[in-house]
Amino acid sequence: MPYAKIIGSGGYLPPRVVSNDDLAADLATRQIQTSHSWIVERTGIHQRHLADPGVTTSQLATHAARAAMDMAGVTADDIDLIIVATSTPDFVFPSTACLVQAQLGAKGGAAFDVQAVCSGFVYALTTADAFIQAGRAKTALVIGAEVFSSILDWNDRSTCVLFGDGAGAVVLQASDEPGILAAQLNADGSQMKILCAAGNVAHGEVVGDPFLRMDGQAVFKLAVTSLTKSAQDVCEQAGMEVADVDWLVPHQANVRIINFLGRRLSVPDDKVIVTVDKHANTSAASVPLALDVALRDGRIKKGDTVLMQGVGGGFTWGSVLARM
Repeated sequence: MPYAKIIGSGGYLPPRVVSNDDLAADLATRQIQTSHSWIVERTGIHQRHLADPGVTTSQLATHAARAAMDMAGVTADDIDLIIVATSTPDFVFPSTACLVQAQLGAKGGAAFDVQAVCSGFVYALTTADAFIQAGRAKTALVIGAEVFSSILDWNDRSTCVLFGDGAGAVVLQASDEPGILAAQLNADGSQMKILCAAGNVAHGEVVGDPFLRMDGQAVFKLAVTSLTKSAQDVCEQAGMEVADVDWLVPHQANVRIINFLGRRLSVPDDKVIVTVDKHANTSAASVPLALDVALRDGRIKKGDTVLMQGVGGGFTWGSVLARM
């Protein structure tokens, strides 16, 4: 049975940067008060990237995919599986993955979306690993991509300051060397109301509330508890201790959650990859974006073990332990 190994990564952020000061000035025109210091103190976010009107999730995903393919040294003809994790697809159907496949010029392989919100990339990576181990794919593109700005209520200070747009991707390939060492996925649908966008389109009309809504305190508590146990369980599955992991790449939602999780797991700050300050919470894109930054700046090296974790609406969470 083959292993599945990450052989390349890529990231893409829309060129429009909105600083906290820019956002505060815009919100002030609607009588909503916030500031750079208020946002940084509570979230660690300094800026976010926002897609221009008309820019789609599939376009962001394709940019990230091409960067990952370039690093991996593979072409569109090599790709036989594309999985896109997203909560903001271009259409109801076809899937965003099919649109990415067309934009890349890849043909014939399976292509589908995974919807697990901010856990989406971890879910998609675990799914692609299973395809490769089963011999049903050899080279997979796994992408997390979001235009989250399209589902934000810009009059809701508690959510609109937290999120941004972007995409991250990896190429996963069959290998004789161990790559994905262990994975674990979890969900608790009874907690769906603490983080959701509960609207939908029916009969040509929007039904329900189309905007993201969140109970921040409830999300914080459940995220830290769930991710702590998940990290311990996935390391145990691989026959390792959390202390043996070289790098922690958590979901980039809020620096308070990241710091609290690191302390819970006794992972030193210099072994935790943090990029939320630069792009805010990009949902399914956040983990691959952070991984790509650390691979490209040389912190994560060949042979290092990396623990990637996601947590998000659903309520969903999960972990993947990989050797690079």
